[in-house]
Amino acid sequence: MSAQVIDGKSIAKSVRQEVAAATQQLLTATGIVPHLAAILVGNDPASEVYVRNKERACAAVGLKSTVHRLSAETTQNELLALIELLNRDKEVHGILVQLPLPQQLDSMSILDAVLPSKDVDAFHPENTGLMLQGRPRFLPCTPAGIMKMLQVCGIQTVGRHAVVIGRSDIVGKPMAALLVQKGVDATVTICHSRTVDISRVCRGADILIAAVGIPEFVKGDMIKPGAVAIDVGINRVGERLVGDIDYAAASQVASAITPVPGGVGPMTIAMLLQNTLTSAKLAAGS
Repeated sequence: MSAQVIDGKSIAKSVRQEVAAATQQLLTATGIVPHLAAILVGNDPASEVYVRNKERACAAVGLKSTVHRLSAETTQNELLALIELLNRDKEVHGILVQLPLPQQLDSMSILDAVLPSKDVDAFHPENTGLMLQGRPRFLPCTPAGIMKMLQVCGIQTVGRHAVVIGRSDIVGKPMAALLVQKGVDATVTICHSRTVDISRVCRGADILIAAVGIPEFVKGDMIKPGAVAIDVGINRVGERLVGDIDYAAASQVASAITPVPGGVGPMTIAMLLQNTLTSAKLAAGS
């Protein structure tokens, strides 16, 4: 059996087209252009690439984007002062702090300083709480992108056993929270570094989501025949980009699988654009 390849690029393109159309409607009705402000501290090459990709994505759908580039020596107070300026700027609808931050900065307090109504990454505790209660303002971009992929591909979640490998605040925990919401109705297990016999747990999954950050951690024999395999990881191994799932082996066992690259990654950026548009519409009262 060869798995259906879930084309994240194609699904993300459809989302971006919807965002572009809705952005034009908002502009026509209110004169408002959704505006995403990104903050990049230091010169981490990967972060530079991510921010540049987000700039291009914004331009392609008619959103305004501004990048605030700060030195690696930026202090906590300096960064908090910039966030406060952006919080007060009525023309800014989304604030994105590119992670990781330099070691001298307290990432949690920095993210907490972003106004919840402009927290388009959905990291703020207020937005996390709203999501858990099933009444979100914004959804975390990567988990929301995965949910969109499952929906578009017609992958059933009701009563299915979903296993999430990884318990990060960015992917693992919110992914589990979305899967257990009413209407989604999956039964969810979270695996992590202390999980006993993780291979056995994974083999029980109807939907397996790997977000552990270890190249090709999930082997083919860890996947139940016919399961859906969603790979969040992106790891550089020599000249290759690989995910957290051994794609070659897993694609012979799973019924559907996301590639790396071209799977979850494009969806994350598409959902960031959607959140920025949502923030602008909320600010406009529409």
